[in-house]
Order: sequence, then C-alpha cells, then structure tokens
Amino acid sequence: MKRWAPWIREADVLLVDGGDATYLYYWMRESGLADLLQTLPDTVWSVVSAGSMVVTPRIGARFVEWPSATDDRTLGVVDFSIFPHLDAFPTNTLADAQRWAAEIGGPAYAIDEQTAIKVLDGSVEVVSEGQWAKFG
Repeated sequence: MKRWAPWIREADVLLVDGGDATYLYYWMRESGLADLLQTLPDTVWSVVSAGSMVVTPRIGARFVEWPSATDDRTLGVVDFSIFPHLDAFPTNTLADAQRWAAEIGGPAYAIDEQTAIKVLDGSVEVVSEGQWAKFG
C-alpha cells in the first residue's frame, strides 16, 4: 500500500475492470484499497462488468463464483445492484435478471453492453443505446 496509495490519491479516474466480483471485493478489502477509496469523494470511478458489481451492496448468489466467498456482499458504494451483460449470454436474459432481482430484494438494474449508469451526488441516470431494466 505504501507504494501504490499515493498513485491512487493522485488519480482523477480509476478503472475497475471485470473478473469475479467476490474475488475483486476480497482483494480490495484485504489490500486496503476499499478503505482508501472511501477517503476520495472527488475521484471518478469507471467500472465495467464485475467492477460495476463490486461497487454495489450485493451481487446475488447467482454471481458468487469464487469458492472462498462467504456471501454476496460487496462494497456498497451505490445503493443498487447490477446485473451486467444483459442478453450477451444465454443465461443472462431478462427473465434471468428478473429472478435475480427478486432475490436481491432491493433496487437493481439489468444492463447490456451499450448501457451505462451514471451516479453523481446520489443522482442516478441510465445512459443507453441498448437494453436495460430497473427493478425494485
């Protein structure tokens, strides 16, 4: 942390990419990055795939793949959950997203590859040229 924390503090934008959301969450907490990010309210986060899921409060059991994950909780930077890659895979249909959202039990969005969610000062805006749905 001593080496990379100054770089994070100086960055204007952070890109959090994909992978396994629970694994990403674990290492963000374990490394101290999650705590550091909470001290940087003016830093812009650009998040993709699992990176977008890790900023939510929960990802749902459906997306927990890492065997060492204890549950589906994540950082909770925003107050809604995200079902990414809508219609990009055979198991990511709108019906799948609806079942997932019912399990999440809170505000949630299903978004495709041409959709982004902009959050600024607590205001949420969906920017899309594709398919998306809001639940809860």
